[in-house]
Amino acid sequence: MGEATLFLGALDSIFLFSYAVGLYVSGVIGDRFNLRYVLSFGLCGSAITEFVFGTLTEWLHFYNVYLYCVLWVINGLLQSTVWPCVVAIMGNWFGKSGRGFVFGLWSACASVGNILGAFLASSVLKYGYEYAFLVTSVVQFAGGVVVFFGLLTSPKEIGLNDYFETGLRPVTRDSDSQRPLMSDEEDELTDEYSSIQQQDEEPQPQPQPRAIGFFQAFCLPGVLPYSLAYACLKLVNYSFFFWLPFYLSKNFGWKEVEADRLSVWYDVGGIIGGTVQGLISDLLGKRAPVLAISLLLAMGSLVGYSHSPNNQLVNGALLATTGFLIGGPSNMISSAISADLGRQEALHNSQQALATVTGIVDGTGSIGAAGGQYLVSLIESKLGWMCVFYFFIIMTGCSVLFIIPLLFREIQSLCRDRQARTLQL
Repeated sequence: MGEATLFLGALDSIFLFSYAVGLYVSGVIGDRFNLRYVLSFGLCGSAITEFVFGTLTEWLHFYNVYLYCVLWVINGLLQSTVWPCVVAIMGNWFGKSGRGFVFGLWSACASVGNILGAFLASSVLKYGYEYAFLVTSVVQFAGGVVVFFGLLTSPKEIGLNDYFETGLRPVTRDSDSQRPLMSDEEDELTDEYSSIQQQDEEPQPQPQPRAIGFFQAFCLPGVLPYSLAYACLKLVNYSFFFWLPFYLSKNFGWKEVEADRLSVWYDVGGIIGGTVQGLISDLLGKRAPVLAISLLLAMGSLVGYSHSPNNQLVNGALLATTGFLIGGPSNMISSAISADLGRQEALHNSQQALATVTGIVDGTGSIGAAGGQYLVSLIESKLGWMCVFYFFIIMTGCSVLFIIPLLFREIQSLCRDRQARTLQL
């Protein structure tokens, strides 16, 4: 038991490091292969790995630290295929207009998964921890099967390419309705019309977008600052995700089931935060100001939560507030902003970069989160939980610093737009 905290921290770091490495690779793979196949393979493969990790080893009474570490590395690599693929698929279906709200609402899927997973695992935990792994892995495998047989990765698969590119529905061409009714030079017009109609009916094939290179994607405007900011922010966000039930149980003496269910309020705040802040960024036309304000307020909420009393109602309210201010920006960067960066004007619509850019942003964030999990366990064991919260505050402040150059650029852009409107009036 004395080594449990450090081992859990090491296990989390192992998972996140392998997840981060996998994201850099899987983003490139997602832009070059069928997204549905890559996504299904990741979901089903990860489910099988989790079953072996938590259920099969218990059934066989085979316990080995090195086996657990190897399985968790494999799990991280397999799970890394999921997020770049789903962001790329969403980016294929939704344009930039309203993307903040749509992606903010959709990115709640991760938090909803956390909530359902916590309730599902806690409901069967009394029968043995192996059943928590069994139930969740079965659900995940079933999701992979549904994705394989039912997911449409792009409007092109159902012939809606013209609609999504022009915003207009394809017009049904009727040769009789377009044929000239009367003309002195009927034969000449008919021949000319026939050649035009043949060109319309047989359009020249459009070249497929070329997948962008990894280093070229890394050098796109905004990718590096947002990646570094997300590294600091994901460290804090994932620390709450991994350590919150353990902290509530150990610090306040609450039962594991109570701690699991109370931790759900952090995800509830993240769901609302991602949706509301995404909508505000759409109305404003800029993302960085919304992120900066939310993260500055998050530093204050972390101070407040670190002094939370031993009261579940107050603790839940503070958790929801903290989730709103930290989980909201985290959801925005990993979804809407990643889609913006992968579809920016610098690509000239001739290069496929959405999954690659998403993998870079999320992968860099996972590297920060991976290093942070072991630091959290180390700081807690040496200095206590209060110093852990100070560490979170510093990391949140660093994420604001990385966003500042983008913030100034977007503020200048807003000022120029306002001056242009004033001149027009």
